[in-house]
Amino acid sequence: MNDIPILVRRRIEAMILKHVYDVLVERSGKEEAEAVIGETCSRSAIEQGKSMAEDLDHAPDLADFAAILPNWTREDALQLDVMVTEPDRMEFNVTRCRYAEMYKEMGVGDIGHLLSCNRDGDFCVGYNPEIELTRTQTIMKGASHCDFRYRMKGK
Repeated sequence: MNDIPILVRRRIEAMILKHVYDVLVERSGKEEAEAVIGETCSRSAIEQGKSMAEDLDHAPDLADFAAILPNWTREDALQLDVMVTEPDRMEFNVTRCRYAEMYKEMGVGDIGHLLSCNRDGDFCVGYNPEIELTRTQTIMKGASHCDFRYRMKGK
């Protein structure tokens, strides 16, 4: 599955989850539908993080994370302005997000944050819970850029 770009995976997932979301809205309302989709994507992100961490012979740090970041940027999926890449700190801004563009084109832009953005912090839970993400804005929610600030806890 690692040979499939994440952007393509997210498109396939969104095609299916859109219908699940619609059914959940009809049966249980928008709030419950968003909660279920959010929890589903969260669990998936944690599992993906654990899987990627298992490939290493040590607890991943942010240098390791920087090494796998191309998985998410592949096929020009994200345009980044990288400011810091260190073992205990990584900071960058996303200046273009094709994930957000794709979700809007698919008609699921209103839940795009559940399908992708919210996964970012959850991925860290599985990859290494000592990695902490702070982000105050996203393109998905209308900002000019996404501000990613990763730090190793206690550093």
